[in-house]
Amino acid sequence: MKTLISLKHAHATIDSLGVATLTIVEAGTLNILSTPVIHDLTMALSELAHNTEIRTLVFRGSGDKAFVAGANINEMATLTRKSAVTFISNLRDLCETTRMFPVPVIARIPGWCLGGGLELAMACDVRIAALNTQFGMPEVKVGIPSVIHAALMPRLLGQARASWLLLSGENISTEQALQWGLIHEAVALAEVDQRIATIANNFAALGPAVLKQQKNLLKRWEQLSLSDSIADSVQEFGKAFETGEPQKFMNEFLAHKLATKK
Repeated sequence: MKTLISLKHAHATIDSLGVATLTIVEAGTLNILSTPVIHDLTMALSELAHNTEIRTLVFRGSGDKAFVAGANINEMATLTRKSAVTFISNLRDLCETTRMFPVPVIARIPGWCLGGGLELAMACDVRIAALNTQFGMPEVKVGIPSVIHAALMPRLLGQARASWLLLSGENISTEQALQWGLIHEAVALAEVDQRIATIANNFAALGPAVLKQQKNLLKRWEQLSLSDSIADSVQEFGKAFETGEPQKFMNEFLAHKLATKK
């Protein structure tokens, strides 16, 4: 395991397969997002995005009490209109840097995932949670609306479920989050790291060019109509054959198929 980044609030490593892990550090047991934490995580992600060794990224908090239990209320309680815009703009940049990271990002979610932490998790591509995790958007309970990447929620859950979470401020269980499509899988806490390792290693075994290409297409399709999305993908299919990956993987598949017939 090699260290890629070591900041006060962000530590990143990479293994021999190209699986990188970004860990929130020195942010309390609940990995609360204060301005210094947001700053270091955004810096780390921006630097990691240019590292061609990375095949996939696991995003996690320290310990098992939370992925992120929200933004720092002590800091937010002192904000003015101007400083509030600055604070939320910084959090937006963190979530957007995560969402646009060039390779798949897997969120490791135990314990609590609330408010800005849930927005950060929704900006990841894959969300794996431990059983007994609580999810929620409690902002309305402290006098502020849920904003920035809360806008992803209607796309992920549908309007009715998103409205309930955002207007009520109530939490939902892991089971309900899974049923609603907020997370991809839920496993026992003791199994979370192994399940994430399996998923990350599967991503790492794929061609790096095609994985980046597919993620880029998914992001573009969010902005395009269905007809434009279909048309847009035709040239991307052609571009794939310039990378050498289709030739490599297809020939390996055909060779394996031939060998199994003998």
